[in-house]
Amino acid sequence: CTQWERLSHFPLSFTRVHICINSWSTHSIFWEILSDLRASGTFNNCLINVNSSVFPSFLSAIHVDGPPNVPTLTTSYAHGVSSESLQSLTVGKALRLTTERYPDREAVVFVQSGIRKTFAQFQNDVDQAAAGLVALGLKKGDRLGMWGPNTYEWVVIQYATAKAGIIMVSVNPAYQLQELEYALRKVQCKAIVCPTQFKTQKYCDMLRQLCPGMDTASPGGIKSSRLPDLSTVILTDSKQPGTFSWTDLMEAGSSDHFNQLQDIQKTLSFDDPINIQFTSGTTGSPKGAALSHHNIVNNAYFIGLRMGYQWRVICVPVPFYHCFGSVGGGIVMGLHGITMVFPSTGYDGRANLEAMQNEKCTFVYGTPTMYIDMLGQPDLAKFDISSVQTGEFRHLICWIIILYIYWNTIKYIYNNIIQYILITRKTETVGCIVPHTEAKVVNPTTGFTVPLGTQGELLIRGYCVMLEYWQDEAKTRECFTKDRWYKTGDIATLDEFGYCKIVGRIKDMVIRGGENIYPAEIEQFLHTHPKIQEAQVIGVKDERMGEEVCACIKLKAGQECTAEEIKNYCKGQISHYKIPRYITFVESYPLTVSGKVSKKKCWAPFTQTQG
Repeated sequence: CTQWERLSHFPLSFTRVHICINSWSTHSIFWEILSDLRASGTFNNCLINVNSSVFPSFLSAIHVDGPPNVPTLTTSYAHGVSSESLQSLTVGKALRLTTERYPDREAVVFVQSGIRKTFAQFQNDVDQAAAGLVALGLKKGDRLGMWGPNTYEWVVIQYATAKAGIIMVSVNPAYQLQELEYALRKVQCKAIVCPTQFKTQKYCDMLRQLCPGMDTASPGGIKSSRLPDLSTVILTDSKQPGTFSWTDLMEAGSSDHFNQLQDIQKTLSFDDPINIQFTSGTTGSPKGAALSHHNIVNNAYFIGLRMGYQWRVICVPVPFYHCFGSVGGGIVMGLHGITMVFPSTGYDGRANLEAMQNEKCTFVYGTPTMYIDMLGQPDLAKFDISSVQTGEFRHLICWIIILYIYWNTIKYIYNNIIQYILITRKTETVGCIVPHTEAKVVNPTTGFTVPLGTQGELLIRGYCVMLEYWQDEAKTRECFTKDRWYKTGDIATLDEFGYCKIVGRIKDMVIRGGENIYPAEIEQFLHTHPKIQEAQVIGVKDERMGEEVCACIKLKAGQECTAEEIKNYCKGQISHYKIPRYITFVESYPLTVSGKVSKKKCWAPFTQTQG
């Protein structure tokens, strides 16, 4: 290395260099010096040959304990290497270990209901609820649906089911009758926990429609032809005929049931399925993704490490039924001993600001729309949110890769060390692979790995990938290769540092005259227009070109704009074939039940207008 360093002091020019690397320690220094020499012009137009027994592994391994700053990749395959080991814990054991470390630290704060619990208090409630579930007749492997908004009971059930070996099914609180029936039948739920009603959602009434004999049945004895597996309904906020109340559950466990619970612990494996998350159903009927303790615990563990969680106070306005709220919120809390603050039962932008101010939150979760809403509150300036250091959102990406947005400055936080990263990587990529996970970008048609910087489908393999789609072998086979690579459906690129950029979704791709166009790329450009609040790009049928690009644009409040103005803004900035031929202005977008914009529904009214 000393000889390499000396080279930079001489005005040399090389045509061929042969390099021999025989140790891991040389690797990082080699790349740093080589980068300096290339920058100085020393190696311009130079052919570099590398000979090493250890070097081939460098070409795919990325050390991700900190932000990668060495260009190690030579093809679109990356393997996240870390000094941190995978955790061999069940969800219940992880919480117990954290409670032993921080018994008196606040675990959760539910602002709207006034509930505050330390880890010791939370652990006690989880144990009571788990024993209660055993007392009500639920057994290891049974499915229990959790249906409702963000309440304390939701997170208690999350941990109680895991401790009892029961598989919790996260049911979207916006589901209507047919959607609920489909989900509960699909996974054969034996029990369901929900409130009587939330806003316009009359949960108990919908269950009565699906189970006509519920009012006359004894609690735990419900029978229904439409839901043949469901026997038990537990209401979190009232006592109704044929149901158990929350108090009934918490008081049901006797010493015998606690002993049974202890015996169950000995039979649990971290590879057991413990949670089923339903897809949004944008490409058909929702599918139930089965997740294990190993999936969830390690995902939460490495999220926490990368985000620098030691003892943070995190504002969580995102819903529990989604993995962002349940794993990024509830399970992260149980792994890292951080305090989670839940501002309101349903999303409320102003309540979020109040919670951040009053609870001195240092971190805030949210979707892009939530951030826009919070920052757009008319009285934003009156709130003291100076304690907030950073935040996290996820959008259009596989949940094992994380994108961070920071309000005051762009920083990468890892174990309390703040390191600055190139702004383009921070704003234009979704970061690098997480530890102990593999990623590659392949040609969707051939399956072959593509060169660096080339677009293809992003595939993922590792602890974070689900076990299966519950009892759906055909759909499981569709999204997995024979080598257990999970096909995300995202079109992406990898650079030599291992940073991943999401270009769009395969199913959203527009094919115009043989050109493949990814709507996300056009949407990102349109968002730079000063008058545009949000843009959704879709493809509409065209007799000549096959498809044409259409932009559905929502303007900022008080703004006026024409289609011609938008097209002129695009000219010379993006390729001519990407400029939307059709532009329509909208007040809002149709949503799926999971809150995502439904591009299929965006397309329908436009074609009617066009026709």
